[in-house]
Amino acid sequence: MKLCVFALSLAFNYALCNSHELHYVVGCFYNGTVDVIYEVDGDLALYADFQNNVIVFTVPPYIHFDTGSYPNIFRNALKAKKSCLVAQTIAKEILKDTETPEVQDPPESILYPTDEVETGVENHLICFVNRFYPPRVKVTWTKNNRPVSDAASTSPYMPNNDQTFHCFSTLTITPEQGDVYSCTVEHSALDTPITRIWDVDLKSHEDLALDLYCGGGLTVAFVGVAVGTFLIIKGRYRH
Repeated sequence: MKLCVFALSLAFNYALCNSHELHYVVGCFYNGTVDVIYEVDGDLALYADFQNNVIVFTVPPYIHFDTGSYPNIFRNALKAKKSCLVAQTIAKEILKDTETPEVQDPPESILYPTDEVETGVENHLICFVNRFYPPRVKVTWTKNNRPVSDAASTSPYMPNNDQTFHCFSTLTITPEQGDVYSCTVEHSALDTPITRIWDVDLKSHEDLALDLYCGGGLTVAFVGVAVGTFLIIKGRYRH
């Protein structure tokens, strides 16, 4: 049984310039998690970081928000969080005699860079964690087998249509040839953590040219073998 006290019940839709849609979402979950986020066209725009007491701005550049309203946004988020805590207490009391074991869904994850990779140029690695329930995961990072999680940030848990959740963990990197990065995801529905590996393997122009030359030569050789075989067969079975 998946239990959310009132995730999405405080969602409101606003039209932006008649072409974009804003969703204000308060997620209050039975396990104690509270998320307050804004979405633009289904993408995360900003969220309340209760640990650091700030609003984190992730809105696409073509949408303009009045940054002077951020203090009010955070105050409203704190009020929503307090309401969540009250609702959690009431719900647990009501459901304490009817609870069934919670259904859990293990996460999926993929790891990819945000931009084309160049050595010595700052980039970002994204560990996308999807389709998990309950909404609580732990994401850790390594570079060349050394922990670098302090340099990473993780978005709030965002709902999917099937009552599961997704989130993004982002690591800022300046890749160098031979670097190896990993993203490890832990969740209560997993028997063992999921680890994804991404390494920097950028060949020089000379190496690439050599590969193309060798590959082209090998292709010509295969074509020659194929044509020769065809002629031999044709000669053997012609009437």
